[in-house]
Amino acid sequence: MAHVFAFWESRAFYDSFMARSHDRLAASQAGTFKDSQVKLFDHRFDVKTGFEPRFTDADLLRVALCRVHEERAEHFTLMQEKVWNPAMAGSPGMIRGLFGEAPGPEFMVLSMWRSAAEHGKYRAERVERLALRAQLEADVAALTGDIVEMEPGWTV
Repeated sequence: MAHVFAFWESRAFYDSFMARSHDRLAASQAGTFKDSQVKLFDHRFDVKTGFEPRFTDADLLRVALCRVHEERAEHFTLMQEKVWNPAMAGSPGMIRGLFGEAPGPEFMVLSMWRSAAEHGKYRAERVERLALRAQLEADVAALTGDIVEMEPGWTV
């Protein structure tokens, strides 16, 4: 399995690519992969500070995709900002990340870590307590995620 993250300067650039170059590029890749899933998220805010799509200083990414009960979307966003972000930002080894939103309501939390060990410490020490404090079970209808080990040769 591979994860590909693309960051666009603006929605206009993305729309232009989709209208002009996407189909030709997709046709040239026919048969090279199967079962792709594509989601477009709008950047809501940074996790920690100063997100930039630079991956050379990260060994691991954690991506969480959260489908949230519609009536709880505002609460979920507030808890991300007031509970989860400060906890991740204060964790040694957490570099930076972002919080994005798609219609649905669906959200993505992407966090970059120096190492699997640092991310493991954060998970072991904090996640259960933070989930209770943020009322995660009441907000989230479905949660999927993955740990992505960086492959330097694939980083552009």
